[in-house]
Amino acid sequence: MRNIFKNLKLKRRMYAALAGMGVFGNPGKELKIIGVTGTNGKTTVATLLYRVATALGHKSGLIGTVENIVGVEKRPMTHTTPDPLNLNKLLKDMITAGCEYVFMEVSSHALHQNRVAGIHFTGGIFTNLTHDHLDYHGNLENYFQAKKKFFDKLPASSFALSNADDTHGRVILQHSRAKKFYYGFSSEEDFHGEISKLDFSGLELKFNNTFIKSKLLGKFNAYNLLAVWSTTKLLGFDMRRVTKILENVEPPRGRFEHFKTPSGALVIVDYAHTADALEKVITAAREILPGEGKLVVLAGCGGDRDPLKRPKMGKVVASLADLPIFTSDNPRSEDPEKIIEEMQEELTEEESRKARIVVNRHEAIAEAMRLAGKGDIILAAGKGHEDYQEIKGVKHHFDDREEFEKMFGK
Repeated sequence: MRNIFKNLKLKRRMYAALAGMGVFGNPGKELKIIGVTGTNGKTTVATLLYRVATALGHKSGLIGTVENIVGVEKRPMTHTTPDPLNLNKLLKDMITAGCEYVFMEVSSHALHQNRVAGIHFTGGIFTNLTHDHLDYHGNLENYFQAKKKFFDKLPASSFALSNADDTHGRVILQHSRAKKFYYGFSSEEDFHGEISKLDFSGLELKFNNTFIKSKLLGKFNAYNLLAVWSTTKLLGFDMRRVTKILENVEPPRGRFEHFKTPSGALVIVDYAHTADALEKVITAAREILPGEGKLVVLAGCGGDRDPLKRPKMGKVVASLADLPIFTSDNPRSEDPEKIIEEMQEELTEEESRKARIVVNRHEAIAEAMRLAGKGDIILAAGKGHEDYQEIKGVKHHFDDREEFEKMFGK
């Protein structure tokens, strides 16, 4: 363990030294780079910004969890934020391709390891902060400080946009030299949102008295849309066109992605892998659930990752779902049955009786399909866009959406 931390320190020093020597250059002088950080919402906000900018005719790049895109060319990715050498090569390719904007997810690991050192950001966005990655950071304060580091280093010429409704939303900008802006649904924000309608057909919203309609579902997506709308306004985009584009924009792959089964059940596939994210997506699913409908939720926890969040995630699923199914996620080197046992540690007797244990994820999806009929919702959480399941060091092809579609012969 001591060697691991020693290696991390050496790596951070090396990245910082290379940046200070100008090895990476300063891509921000030729690109308008917008960084998005937070526990949940990074992928949706960055992807929607990329899609809006592209639809407006601005050649753009995207760097994130689901995909990297240079203009329209998709590139392979291994981390939410690449290491400095690959990141700067990617940015250089974007300059060569004639990109004007880059929308990039900035992870806490990347910030702690100085992967974005030396890059000039035009703006930074904070979505929220909840329990995650504590296996790496040790505690929530360290995790918060890693995120805060991003805003502390923004120059005065940049903007910093933060979610005022999050408990960390104001303090995270406390020492930032950037121009500060806030968005939210409470009061006194620079960008204020109101929800007029929220159901299965989508969202109807008002942002600073501008009417916004979207096909995206759920209150958490109202926050994501407000962050996107606020950023486009700060970038000086044509807001009438932005509003029209947001009406038809689709969610990123595996982010509250939804489709119907032949039996009339609605399937939602989402990447939620923290207790807070699970609570948000389950609540969002329940908000659009028809009166007599049942909510079936299948979820697991990843192996070799923060074990402290497993009981919390299990509690959220068992307490909020009508029919909870505990299953395997990416067990990696761990025993999936042991992970599921840890998910059940905080359940009441009633919640334990209600929960179904189906370790094999394929069989869990089949069980969810058997349980759900017309007017019901199945939420498959945890894997989202991932097309593999990692077991004992081997990645096997597995895609939640594909599994559902194979079962109803699509």
